[in-house]
Amino acid sequence: MSNSDAPNDKPHRAIKSYVLRQGRTTDAQREALARDWPRFGIDWPQPQAAPAMWFGSARPVVVEIGFGNGEALAAAAAADPARSYLGIEVHRPGVGRVLRDIAARGLDNVRVISADAVEVLREGIAPGSLDEVRLYFPDPWHKARHNKRRIVQTPFVELVASRLRPGGIFHLATDWEAYALWMREVLDPSPLFRNTGGESGFVERPPGRIETHFERRGRKLGHGVWDMVYQRV
Repeated sequence: MSNSDAPNDKPHRAIKSYVLRQGRTTDAQREALARDWPRFGIDWPQPQAAPAMWFGSARPVVVEIGFGNGEALAAAAAADPARSYLGIEVHRPGVGRVLRDIAARGLDNVRVISADAVEVLREGIAPGSLDEVRLYFPDPWHKARHNKRRIVQTPFVELVASRLRPGGIFHLATDWEAYALWMREVLDPSPLFRNTGGESGFVERPPGRIETHFERRGRKLGHGVWDMVYQRV
């Protein structure tokens, strides 16, 4: 990795977990937002708490940051009823789509927050209360001058670590090789995490992460995908 691509641990402005982009909300998504939000949505802000209370269950909680259209979130929750799934996403079309999906599937182990995930982790999630955090295909900010906007920076990694229980999992995936290397440069030296990928540092796509439409399209275009699984020590 060139010096221009190397992570910088110096103090920097607050990193958000998203970039606001325009997107059209369909009639079906608007209907789902009105109909299903009271059942599955968690209004923000919330006082800091162990998120299991939002489910009314003692099941372990998995957080997916920036779930996009919610395809992976809904599939994971359906396949893993022993855990609760909290999805965090700012884009309303994606929120509307996943609400419609989880309502149609009759899932009771999914909740959704529409807010900045960094803010939610910092202000709404109690320390040591999460079983797993998932960050799938975050914006790579591929231009060198924009690297500082990447969500994976040392302060963010420390925040995630503080919210995970000992032994908890931080699972990252990206289809941008330079970002995969960046993630490893930030995470591998951290005393808070252990890379479970062995000699290569990467893992095969775990069963809990489905191959999404976005990912299949990328593979057809020749894009690789890199999964990294870190365990909280």
